[in-house]
Amino acid sequence: MKLAKTKDLTLPTGALGLAVTADAKRLYVPCMDGAVYECDPATGKATPLPDRHASFASGCVLLPGDEALVSAGYDGTLLWHDLSAKRCVRRVQAHTFWSWRLAMSLDGRYVASTSGQYLAGGEKYEPAAAKEPQVKVFDAKTGALVRSFDHGPPVLSAAFTPDGKHLAAGNMMGEVGVWNVGDGKVAARFTTPDFTSWGQIKSPHYCGGIYDMAFTADGSSLLCCGMGPMGDPMAGNGKMTWQQWDWRADPPKKLKQIRDGDSGAGLMEALALVPGGGFLMAGRQAQGTWTTAVFGDDGKLVASMDTKSRVTRAAFSPDGKALYLAAAVGQPKRNDRSVWGDYGRVHVVSVG
Repeated sequence: MKLAKTKDLTLPTGALGLAVTADAKRLYVPCMDGAVYECDPATGKATPLPDRHASFASGCVLLPGDEALVSAGYDGTLLWHDLSAKRCVRRVQAHTFWSWRLAMSLDGRYVASTSGQYLAGGEKYEPAAAKEPQVKVFDAKTGALVRSFDHGPPVLSAAFTPDGKHLAAGNMMGEVGVWNVGDGKVAARFTTPDFTSWGQIKSPHYCGGIYDMAFTADGSSLLCCGMGPMGDPMAGNGKMTWQQWDWRADPPKKLKQIRDGDSGAGLMEALALVPGGGFLMAGRQAQGTWTTAVFGDDGKLVASMDTKSRVTRAAFSPDGKALYLAAAVGQPKRNDRSVWGDYGRVHVVSVG
């Protein structure tokens, strides 16, 4: 496999999410200015949807049929957008803090949002208990709350099983919960310390976490990605990390993890299954040779590329021949009119 960047789409502010229509003719990109942009990958034209979040727009999903979109933001709200009428038809206050991650079941029945603020709960700086459930599941059509689950804050990632019957979520402390959406019962819990750090330099506190996750196509195992331990939490130079877990085993069992020779240093924020097998992991690089890499089902590195950016989300075209990467580059200085330069990107990558 070979990855080659063919073009960049430019957006005013950093891109934090991504959704691709079934025909790959439209991309929807939530950005740091609170807007969700409708992008034409052929022309590069980007038009914001009229209704914005009051803070960063952190994620979005397209409902079946590609005529409606749900977005999430750091204002804690979920917005339902009618894409034909170009208007917001529903606004739900899902959380009192940020929505970190938005996920949708493959059948489009449910959307899930995660939240949570890291506040020190004691002298050891362990996260304080949240005052509200940090994982919530909503009916994708009506916006009604279906389930809510408690998980230690902040909860940074979530994913549904392919059949939509279970939801997994991961947090800063490397703790993973899996719940049955139907009856609300816990299906699995496990903790992996390889995704969290205790800072010993400059600012002692916990950092890191599981920033994205995805179930394999058969639903039998769960992929998690993030960054490994580091001494200086300000450096951002922990090991680029992924792990694969058999969540149905009792107790859950780690099956694979990134090989030492394949990783650099940096935070991995995005996972995506590759059509035909394998998976992609992407994020930001502190040291190393890549920000985006494809791994086979056996866990071996297949292809990689350095986008020279922070990649936040990844999605393939339905035929697997194109890859879209939501990203942010270094913010330019103000120009002579005191206007900031554009620093949001969608990298369009050919897959050969």
